[in-house]
Amino acid sequence: EEDALADLNRVYVTTARTRDAIKPVFTPKGLAPEMRAVIGRGEKVGVMFGPERTGVRNEHIAMGDAVVTVPLNPGFTSLNLAQAVLLIGYEWWQAGVDVPDYQLMMADTFPATKDDMERLFLHLESELDESGFFRVAEKRPGMARNIRNIFNRANLTHQEVQTLRGMIVAMRGGKHKPKD
Repeated sequence: EEDALADLNRVYVTTARTRDAIKPVFTPKGLAPEMRAVIGRGEKVGVMFGPERTGVRNEHIAMGDAVVTVPLNPGFTSLNLAQAVLLIGYEWWQAGVDVPDYQLMMADTFPATKDDMERLFLHLESELDESGFFRVAEKRPGMARNIRNIFNRANLTHQEVQTLRGMIVAMRGGKHKPKD
Protein backbone atom coordinates (compact mmCIF):
# COMPACT_ATOMS: atom_id res chain seq x y z
CA GLU A 1 0.00 0.00 0.00
CA GLU A 2 2.77 2.42 0.88
CA ASP A 3 4.30 1.96 -2.60
CA ALA A 4 0.98 2.84 -4.26
CA LEU A 5 0.84 6.07 -2.25
CA ALA A 6 4.52 7.04 -2.46
CA ASP A 7 4.25 9.73 -5.15
CA LEU A 8 0.95 11.23 -3.93
CA ASN A 9 0.68 14.45 -1.96
CA ARG A 10 -2.84 13.86 -0.60
CA VAL A 11 -4.74 10.64 0.07
CA TYR A 12 -8.43 10.37 0.87
CA VAL A 13 -9.69 7.14 2.46
CA THR A 14 -13.27 5.94 1.97
CA THR A 15 -15.07 4.36 4.91
CA ALA A 16 -18.58 4.10 6.28
CA ARG A 17 -17.53 3.36 9.85
CA THR A 18 -16.63 5.98 12.39
CA ARG A 19 -13.09 5.57 13.68
CA ASP A 20 -11.06 6.89 16.58
CA ALA A 21 -8.76 8.85 14.27
CA ILE A 22 -9.17 12.61 14.26
CA LYS A 23 -9.37 13.40 10.55
CA PRO A 24 -11.30 15.78 8.33
CA VAL A 25 -14.34 14.02 6.87
CA PHE A 26 -15.61 14.79 3.38
CA THR A 27 -18.73 13.69 1.56
CA PRO A 28 -18.08 12.73 -2.09
CA LYS A 29 -19.66 16.04 -3.13
CA GLY A 30 -17.37 18.00 -0.81
CA LEU A 31 -14.33 15.95 -1.77
CA ALA A 32 -14.52 16.70 -5.49
CA PRO A 33 -13.77 20.44 -5.33
CA GLU A 34 -11.15 19.77 -2.64
CA MET A 35 -9.31 17.32 -4.91
CA ARG A 36 -9.63 19.65 -7.89
CA ALA A 37 -8.11 22.49 -5.85
CA VAL A 38 -5.19 20.30 -4.73
CA ILE A 39 -4.56 19.13 -8.29
CA GLY A 40 -4.84 22.75 -9.44
CA ARG A 41 -1.85 23.52 -7.20
CA GLY A 42 0.14 20.85 -9.04
CA GLU A 43 -0.15 18.16 -6.38
CA LYS A 44 -1.13 14.51 -6.88
CA VAL A 45 -4.12 12.99 -5.12
CA GLY A 46 -5.45 9.50 -4.63
CA VAL A 47 -8.55 7.89 -3.19
CA MET A 48 -8.17 4.68 -1.23
CA PHE A 49 -10.98 2.14 -1.34
CA GLY A 50 -10.97 -0.89 0.92
CA PRO A 51 -11.81 -4.46 -0.01
CA GLU A 52 -15.56 -5.13 -0.33
CA ARG A 53 -15.61 -7.83 2.31
CA THR A 54 -13.80 -5.96 5.09
CA GLY A 55 -13.42 -2.32 4.11
CA VAL A 56 -10.38 -0.30 5.07
CA ARG A 57 -8.40 -1.06 8.21
CA ASN A 58 -7.36 1.48 10.83
CA GLU A 59 -3.84 1.38 9.37
CA HIS A 60 -5.24 2.56 6.04
CA ILE A 61 -7.03 5.44 7.70
CA ALA A 62 -3.77 6.44 9.38
CA MET A 63 -2.15 6.72 5.91
CA GLY A 64 -4.79 9.15 4.67
CA ASP A 65 -5.05 12.89 5.03
CA ALA A 66 -8.84 12.79 5.28
CA VAL A 67 -11.78 10.39 5.30
CA VAL A 68 -14.57 10.23 2.74
CA THR A 69 -17.96 9.03 3.95
CA VAL A 70 -21.13 8.82 1.89
CA PRO A 71 -24.12 10.15 3.86
CA LEU A 72 -26.45 7.15 3.74
CA ASN A 73 -29.28 5.68 5.77
CA PRO A 74 -27.57 4.76 9.08
CA GLY A 75 -29.11 1.29 8.91
CA PHE A 76 -27.58 0.60 5.48
CA THR A 77 -24.19 2.25 5.23
CA SER A 78 -22.31 -0.38 3.26
CA LEU A 79 -21.54 0.15 -0.40
CA ASN A 80 -19.84 -2.30 -2.67
CA LEU A 81 -16.61 -1.22 -4.32
CA ALA A 82 -18.24 -0.36 -7.64
CA GLN A 83 -20.83 1.86 -5.94
CA ALA A 84 -18.19 3.70 -3.94
CA VAL A 85 -16.01 4.29 -7.01
CA LEU A 86 -19.05 5.40 -9.00
CA LEU A 87 -20.07 7.99 -6.40
CA ILE A 88 -16.58 9.46 -6.07
CA GLY A 89 -16.11 9.48 -9.86
CA TYR A 90 -19.52 11.02 -10.47
CA GLU A 91 -18.96 13.85 -8.00
CA TRP A 92 -15.47 14.40 -9.41
CA TRP A 93 -16.94 14.78 -12.90
CA GLN A 94 -19.81 17.00 -11.76
CA ALA A 95 -17.40 19.38 -10.01
CA GLY A 96 -15.58 19.94 -13.30
CA VAL A 97 -18.44 20.49 -15.73
CA ASP A 98 -20.75 23.43 -16.10
CA VAL A 99 -24.04 21.68 -16.79
CA PRO A 100 -27.22 23.24 -15.42
CA ASP A 101 -29.19 21.15 -12.93
CA TYR A 102 -32.27 21.67 -15.10
CA GLN A 103 -32.80 22.49 -18.73
CA LEU A 104 -35.71 22.25 -21.11
CA MET A 105 -34.97 20.54 -24.42
CA MET A 106 -36.93 22.52 -27.00
CA ALA A 107 -35.94 21.00 -30.35
CA ASP A 108 -36.91 23.53 -33.06
CA THR A 109 -38.82 25.99 -30.91
CA PHE A 110 -38.06 28.58 -28.25
CA PRO A 111 -39.65 29.84 -25.06
CA ALA A 112 -42.91 31.69 -25.56
CA THR A 113 -42.59 35.44 -25.30
CA LYS A 114 -44.86 37.52 -23.09
CA ASP A 115 -46.48 38.74 -26.31
CA ASP A 116 -47.18 35.10 -27.35
CA MET A 117 -48.76 34.50 -23.95
CA GLU A 118 -50.81 37.69 -23.96
CA ARG A 119 -52.23 36.87 -27.40
CA LEU A 120 -53.11 33.36 -26.16
CA PHE A 121 -54.86 34.80 -23.11
CA LEU A 122 -56.83 37.36 -25.10
CA HIS A 123 -57.84 34.69 -27.64
CA LEU A 124 -58.84 32.19 -24.94
CA GLU A 125 -60.67 34.75 -22.81
CA SER A 126 -62.56 36.02 -25.87
CA GLU A 127 -63.74 32.51 -26.71
CA LEU A 128 -64.62 31.83 -23.08
CA ASP A 129 -66.67 35.04 -23.06
CA GLU A 130 -68.45 33.93 -26.26
CA SER A 131 -69.19 30.47 -24.88
CA GLY A 132 -70.65 31.80 -21.63
CA PHE A 133 -67.92 30.37 -19.42
CA PHE A 134 -67.66 33.62 -17.47
CA ARG A 135 -71.29 33.56 -16.30
CA VAL A 136 -70.82 35.74 -13.22
CA ALA A 137 -69.29 39.07 -14.22
CA GLU A 138 -67.83 39.75 -10.76
CA LYS A 139 -65.92 36.47 -10.85
CA ARG A 140 -64.47 37.00 -14.35
CA PRO A 141 -61.28 38.87 -13.27
CA GLY A 142 -60.34 36.23 -10.68
CA MET A 143 -61.14 33.33 -13.01
CA ALA A 144 -59.16 34.91 -15.86
CA ARG A 145 -56.23 35.48 -13.47
CA ASN A 146 -56.36 31.80 -12.40
CA ILE A 147 -56.32 30.67 -16.04
CA ARG A 148 -53.33 32.94 -16.75
CA ASN A 149 -51.50 31.60 -13.69
CA ILE A 150 -52.03 28.01 -14.83
CA PHE A 151 -50.53 28.66 -18.24
CA ASN A 152 -47.73 30.92 -16.97
CA ARG A 153 -46.54 28.18 -14.57
CA ALA A 154 -46.26 25.82 -17.54
CA ASN A 155 -43.30 27.69 -19.13
CA LEU A 156 -44.76 27.14 -22.58
CA THR A 157 -42.79 27.22 -25.78
CA HIS A 158 -43.80 29.27 -28.81
CA GLN A 159 -44.95 26.09 -30.58
CA GLU A 160 -47.06 25.01 -27.59
CA VAL A 161 -48.81 28.39 -27.57
CA GLN A 162 -49.50 28.01 -31.30
CA THR A 163 -50.91 24.52 -30.67
CA LEU A 164 -53.20 25.80 -27.90
CA ARG A 165 -54.44 28.59 -30.12
CA GLY A 166 -55.13 26.05 -32.87
CA MET A 167 -57.09 23.96 -30.36
CA ILE A 168 -59.21 26.99 -29.44
CA VAL A 169 -60.01 27.57 -33.12
CA ALA A 170 -60.84 23.87 -33.63
CA MET A 171 -63.19 23.80 -30.64
CA ARG A 172 -64.97 26.82 -32.08
CA GLY A 173 -65.56 24.83 -35.26
CA GLY A 174 -62.43 25.83 -37.14
CA LYS A 175 -64.42 28.35 -39.15
CA HIS A 176 -62.21 31.37 -38.55
CA LYS A 177 -58.64 32.35 -37.92
CA PRO A 178 -57.91 34.14 -34.66
CA LYS A 179 -57.38 37.89 -34.87
CA ASP A 180 -53.96 39.01 -33.66
